[in-house]
Amino acid sequence: MRQKKSKKTSFTPHNASAGSKSSFRPRNNARGKKALTQEDKAQNAPHSDAMKAAKKGLVLYGQHAVLAALANPSRKIRKIFAQQRQAEKLAHLAQQLPCPIHPCHLELLNNIEIVEKEPLNKLCASGASAEPVHQGLAIHADPLEEMFLSDILHHLDDDTHKSVRLMVLDQVTDPRNIGAILRSAQAFGTSAILMTRKHAPAETAILAKTAAGALETVPIIRETNLARALDSLKAAGFTLAGLDASGDYDLEQLAPIAHLALIMGAEAGGMRRLTAEACDRIVSIPMQSEAESLNVSVAAAIALYATRPQTSR
Repeated sequence: MRQKKSKKTSFTPHNASAGSKSSFRPRNNARGKKALTQEDKAQNAPHSDAMKAAKKGLVLYGQHAVLAALANPSRKIRKIFAQQRQAEKLAHLAQQLPCPIHPCHLELLNNIEIVEKEPLNKLCASGASAEPVHQGLAIHADPLEEMFLSDILHHLDDDTHKSVRLMVLDQVTDPRNIGAILRSAQAFGTSAILMTRKHAPAETAILAKTAAGALETVPIIRETNLARALDSLKAAGFTLAGLDASGDYDLEQLAPIAHLALIMGAEAGGMRRLTAEACDRIVSIPMQSEAESLNVSVAAAIALYATRPQTSR
């Protein structure tokens, strides 16, 4: 078993100088074994300059999240970190036609930093995920450029026959719920997710991994004043439909509406009073009497499916 550990210590970081000494120092006595264990711990920590920089910024991990980011020309990526097998797989994907990796990111494939599993674990770890499932792949990236509600409203008249769907989240705070909602939004053709700037998660690795690539394709709009944003949607011709157990409208009745904004409340408290008062309709999801409630991401998926534009049915 000690021989297997000693192999790990021979790993040389990507940016180590050619003349540096190998960290592998075989020892046979008890004191040497203790020192080797300490060296192993040092090797398991993020150690290169690129990894140290990444740890201070945004790290995205997991195959779906990373490949989607590499396919997105709007995503600025600073570095790719991968285990050897995943690095070889990325090179193979880059040679396929059509190539899923955008040309602006192809140069990154020539400078992948090869890392072992344990250092990659530490790079991707956060307080909410001590052992992240990174699948041997991570990137250091910048957050996506912010989008504004006016960007959506400005293009409404470009195609008068197109139905537009928005999902509005009133202080939904769990990044996994946001990620799951993004996946549903991508599946059912939602134009954007509108959420509060406060009491909502920032762009994180956990959110991106749960979204399985949808973070790169479904815009997120953050509004400081949600009530004012809802007024803007109404003025632009949107029907506002809030989901609540007390609702007396059937979801499927909303499908013919051209421009529809579905509003979901927080995981525990639901919609706030002013948000509910702004709604044109309050709708509920029919359920068996034994069922008390649905997770917000599950309810969002059902709502988006039931109200998808009739032209897509």
